Amino acid sequence: MNWHLNQLAAVDFETTALDPLRARIVTAAVIVVRAQRGSNPADDESRWVTMERLAWTVSDVEIPAEATAIHGVTTEQAAAVGRPAQRVVGEIGAVLARVVERGIPVAIMNAPYDLTVLDRELWRHGWPSLALKAGREPLVLDPMVLDRHVDRDRPGRRTLTDLCATYRVPHTAPHQAAADALAAARVVDAIARLHPALAELPLPELHKRQRVWARAQAGERAARYAAEGRTERVNGQWPMISRPRNGGPK
Repeated sequence: MNWHLNQLAAVDFETTALDPLRARIVTAAVIVVRAQRGSNPADDESRWVTMERLAWTVSDVEIPAEATAIHGVTTEQAAAVGRPAQRVVGEIGAVLARVVERGIPVAIMNAPYDLTVLDRELWRHGWPSLALKAGREPLVLDPMVLDRHVDRDRPGRRTLTDLCATYRVPHTAPHQAAADALAAARVVDAIARLHPALAELPLPELHKRQRVWARAQAGERAARYAAEGRTERVNGQWPMISRPRNGGPK
């Protein structure tokens, strides 16, 4: 059976910074869903069943104004409703590890950002890495990498909101962790339905191919930046930026 016909997990974080090496988690969501196939091809909320849905808010991080401008959560709001980062990060790691243990693929938009954020947060707070906790590496489905592979020359941006518009996926609450996670799962499903060759690949093979595609896409982006005179560095590691040899967060 094609992988998109089974359960899909998804994870999303709203954070304090754009740099995954220093960003701290503000809000998080892990969901497990399954699309229901019926005679009506239209995609709507009633045709998606949520098996699991967990959400968290961290109470003890300082949230810069520029981060609040993106996701709308202030330091004061998080402190009022959240819980300490040490506990929240541990719970996220444990929940996601159980998903990975079960072999459920995880949809993560721009996986090197979110998985790197989680990995460094686990390190900061003394928790084992996701792979160590689960006993295996996660099988990741990255909508950004998949979309760039199947539609390389399409002009325009490729944010999650843009991908939702391209694939006609509902997304009513951008930059809210649970809504973004569900949207990522839906985009992955839409890509699989439009491109059966991807849906037919075994998940481990698709994971390996995404690593190759992501590296090539990063190379193309770096070349474009250089031609434009831009100085941004492009890291081609996928699905996560590996830890340095000393095990630290950078």
